[in-house]
Amino acid sequence: MAGAGLPLGSHPDAVRQRLEAMEKVMERSFVVPGLNRPVGLDAIIGLVPVAGDVIAAAMGAYIVWEARNLGMSKWQLWRMAGNVAVDTALGAIPVAGDVFDFLFRSNSRNLRIVRKHLDKHHPASKIIDG
Repeated sequence: MAGAGLPLGSHPDAVRQRLEAMEKVMERSFVVPGLNRPVGLDAIIGLVPVAGDVIAAAMGAYIVWEARNLGMSKWQLWRMAGNVAVDTALGAIPVAGDVFDFLFRSNSRNLRIVRKHLDKHHPASKIIDG
């Protein structure tokens, strides 16, 4: 199904693929020349005052929403929401927040929480990197 895009639906395989793609776009889209460090849209749109942080928070909240639909525990959801809240609150601070966005990857942290859940409760959805 090359070129067909990301799968739809609530099946754990589809959710994992969507969240993997979202995390990559938000946190690791390209490498900054000279620093050799991957960055994504979260750090880039965070440079736009207020609106950028609101958009990044909404995209982070999408991951939490997908996790809720997977039936993850309230503790896991609160932890994930906390990651988004910290990223949003500290990322909103002018200049220092931009550096924070570059270093704190709430979407990557949240994806790790979702992966751990999926690996335990839906092991068939595990993606093996080659």
